[in-house]
Amino acid sequence: MSVENITNTVNTTAAYTAATQKAATPAEKTDTSSKDTATKDSGVVYEKGQTSTNATYSKSDIVARLKKDADTRTAQLRSLVEKMMTSQGNKIGQADSIWRFLASGNYTVSPEVKAQAQADIADDGYWGVEQTSDRIVEFAKALSGGDSEKAAELRAAFEKGFKAATKSWGKELPSISQRTYDAVMEKFDKWEGKTAEEE
Repeated sequence: MSVENITNTVNTTAAYTAATQKAATPAEKTDTSSKDTATKDSGVVYEKGQTSTNATYSKSDIVARLKKDADTRTAQLRSLVEKMMTSQGNKIGQADSIWRFLASGNYTVSPEVKAQAQADIADDGYWGVEQTSDRIVEFAKALSGGDSEKAAELRAAFEKGFKAATKSWGKELPSISQRTYDAVMEKFDKWEGKTAEEE
């Protein structure tokens, strides 16, 4: 590369800048110089834009996200159970029959299914006590818009759902379900601002 090429580039840039400045009106020159002075004196100047971003999510966004997540995970669990039932020659009927089938205990479980189920209900698993109780209370808060005054109403709805699940199961639910129930009640108490002495 020769020095002549660099010199030509510098000259071209200088010529373009000079032509642009000559083409500007006197008013534009004044505006440009005042902006340059302001920039030199104050550094970078923040000018607020017309758009704003809202980092919070609406109630419907949270409910939709929770519902989608629950639907996906429930479908995965249902698929696992259906495969297990089908491999053992059991016909899958209405939704309640799956729960009654599981409650009966008259089935065998492959090592893979057992490992997946144990991982899912472990303390840190998706269907474990903490994550499940967190999702239930988060869903209740989203439905109420975070209004703790509605916690009692949502607690009653949860209790009704728990009773319906017990009925579908056909007998007392497994211990993990009861522990989840207790954790949900404790989280509702916290949300309502209740202490152990108040109960």
